[in-house]
Amino acid sequence: MSDERSDQDRVESRAHLLPEEAVVGSEDPQAQADAILTDSDVREDRYTAPDTLLERRTSDQTVTPSEPPD
Repeated sequence: MSDERSDQDRVESRAHLLPEEAVVGSEDPQAQADAILTDSDVREDRYTAPDTLLERRTSDQTVTPSEPPD
């Protein structure tokens, strides 16, 4: 599998409600996740200069831990 996940995988991953979302509930977590990810993608692309290369990394790929995790 490539580093890029399919849109469906992203939606399924995001459809699990965060604690603050679970408090108020959601009638359709899948639709909510799709809307959140679509909005995020639009905002991410809007603030990018045309010649900018976006790197997609996780936090463990961007920093060197100074202490062992708890």
